[in-house]
Amino acid sequence: MLDSTQRSTAAGLLWAAERDMAPVDPLTESFPGIDVVDAYEIQLINIRRKIAAGARVRGHKVGLSSPVMQQMMGVDEPDYGHLLDSMVLSQETPIAAGGYCYPRIEVEIGYILGAPLPGAGCTEEDVLAATEYIVPSLELIDSRITNWQIKLPDTIADNASSAGVILGEARRTPAELAAAGIDLANIDAVLYSGDQEVARGNTSAVLGNPTWCVAWLARKVAGFGVKLEAGHLIIPGSCTRAIDATPGTSFRAEFAGLGSVTAEFN
Repeated sequence: MLDSTQRSTAAGLLWAAERDMAPVDPLTESFPGIDVVDAYEIQLINIRRKIAAGARVRGHKVGLSSPVMQQMMGVDEPDYGHLLDSMVLSQETPIAAGGYCYPRIEVEIGYILGAPLPGAGCTEEDVLAATEYIVPSLELIDSRITNWQIKLPDTIADNASSAGVILGEARRTPAELAAAGIDLANIDAVLYSGDQEVARGNTSAVLGNPTWCVAWLARKVAGFGVKLEAGHLIIPGSCTRAIDATPGTSFRAEFAGLGSVTAEFN
C-alpha cells in the first residue's frame, strides 16, 4: 500500500509520460508496495485532473476481459478505465500515431446507454434494458509504461491502458439484433489492415458474453460511488488480439450483422 504522497508522485509520472509521449519505468518497479487499490486511486487522480481542465466523462472501458489476459496477469476479474470526451475519435479524421507511445487497435462492440444502470446487483437483463444502441467500435490502447512491461497495478493506474475509441455509424438496438437472430455473445468480427486480414475473433471471447462485462462494471464502480449514466458509452473488451497501429496504416473492422468501423493513422 502506498501513502498519498507516493500516489501523487506516481500519478505525476504517468501524466508527464502521456503529455510528453515519454514512457516511464513500470510503477510496480518504482513503487514496490503498489497494489490494486493504489492503482485505481492513481488513475482517479489523473482523471480528476483532466476533468478539472474541462474534459467530461463519456463512459468506461473494461480491460482484461479474456481468460488468456487474466491468466497472464494472475487475476480472476477484469479491470476498468475511463473514457473521456477527448478520447472519442472520428472515423473521418486521421489519427496522429506520433501522439501516442505504443498505439494498438482492438476490436470491440460498444454499448450506448439510454438509461442509467443500477450498481450493486446489476444483471445482464438490466444492461440490455438500459442499452439504447449497440455500435461497432475500435479501441485505441496505449501504454505510458516502457515497452508495455506491465503488471496489473501498472495498467490500472494507466487508465487501463486506454487512449481512445472510434465508433462506426451503425446503431442497432438489442431488440433489433435479437429479432435478426444476432446474439451479442456470438458476433464474428474480422479486422483488416488495408486489404489484409490481420485478426479474427468472436464476442464470446469477452469472458463468454460482453453484456456480462458491462454488468460487472456497473457493480464494480458502484463501490467507488460511480454510476453508469444515460448517454455513457461502455466498451466491454476486445474479441481479437491487439494490433500495432503504425503511421500509414488503416484499419477496418467488420462485425457480422452489425456493420463496420474504420481508423486511419498518419
